[in-house]
Amino acid sequence: MKKQLFALLLGLLLTTASAYAQTINVKADVPFKFVVAGRTLPKGEYTIRTLHGTDHALSIIGDGQKPSIFLAHSCVSLKSVQTKLVFNRYGDRYFLSEIWTEGNDAGYQLARSRRELEMARNDTVEKLVVLAELR
Repeated sequence: MKKQLFALLLGLLLTTASAYAQTINVKADVPFKFVVAGRTLPKGEYTIRTLHGTDHALSIIGDGQKPSIFLAHSCVSLKSVQTKLVFNRYGDRYFLSEIWTEGNDAGYQLARSRRELEMARNDTVEKLVVLAELR
């Protein structure tokens, strides 16, 4: 009985997780330098996409740069009316926080880095949205 209950719960969890899994490929022009995956990236045009065969590993690449790989987890909200990147701003420092695609109620949220958590203790966070486009 315990094995059947465990199998049922595991099946429900996997079904729920895959319902929120999505493949993304978005392009955005970010007008400021920002931090993602522990790396400070310059302002410019970036493409973010899920890595083939994964749900939570994403890559970000700008013109003439090496790609950065980072992990994000699914988050749920009302259906997004825009494809967008959401940044947390502390003073003059920006951290990529969320990625949303138009028409989806599931997006990606990045975990706060140790540096961002330190900054959050000393400064208030401001959310900043950069519109993006699906590719």
